[in-house]
Amino acid sequence: MMRRTGKPYLILPVAALFFGSCAMLKPRNQATAKEESKPAREEVEFIDGIALSRDAKSSRHEYKGRNTNSQAGLANAYGVNSIENARPWQFKYAQLLDLPVEDVVNEKLYNFIEDWWGTPYRLGGSAKTGIDCSNFVNTLMAAVFQISLSGNSIQLFNQVQRLGKRTDMQLGDLVFFAINRKHRISHVGIYLDNNRFVHASSSNGVMISDLREPYWVRYYAGAGRIQQF
Repeated sequence: MMRRTGKPYLILPVAALFFGSCAMLKPRNQATAKEESKPAREEVEFIDGIALSRDAKSSRHEYKGRNTNSQAGLANAYGVNSIENARPWQFKYAQLLDLPVEDVVNEKLYNFIEDWWGTPYRLGGSAKTGIDCSNFVNTLMAAVFQISLSGNSIQLFNQVQRLGKRTDMQLGDLVFFAINRKHRISHVGIYLDNNRFVHASSSNGVMISDLREPYWVRYYAGAGRIQQF
């Protein structure tokens, strides 16, 4: 009596197809899992038209504030040692600078910027009704860092100790641009952190911009440090 074996020639192809499909689906499932694990892209419209996102390529930056020994010491001095203690202005400027909230700790500086934010540009101006780039720098340095400066962007350029590398820049250093004439300084701002600087823009008034933006790369003329620091 012969044993009935069924149709093995049908079972083997079906089994092969099943295992082959799992193998093909695995990478797709892994890719899907990775996509689902990514946080939603949250874009923040930057001040001069650049869209910043929280997933932008950036690393944790050491805070290089003036007259401080360490980032931790400064954070403790301001009472900000964790994100739970952070205040609204810190979240705002952390987004604008693309920095961890804990690294945005100089309340006096950012309150000053907030107070002057959007003040229109006016050549020779030095008030909330209108201010130019050099007067904004002179006013901020006096109010925040107690450094007395005077003069236009060219005169300020001649007062600073030149910095050879952009990586040497610290909070409070001055950044210069030659916009109107080739090789002649015509604009100045104050470096903050992570390639951002604050300045009185002729187009949008007091604002924060990014040194990596093509416009500023094109006209960048160098950076310098005030000797009094």
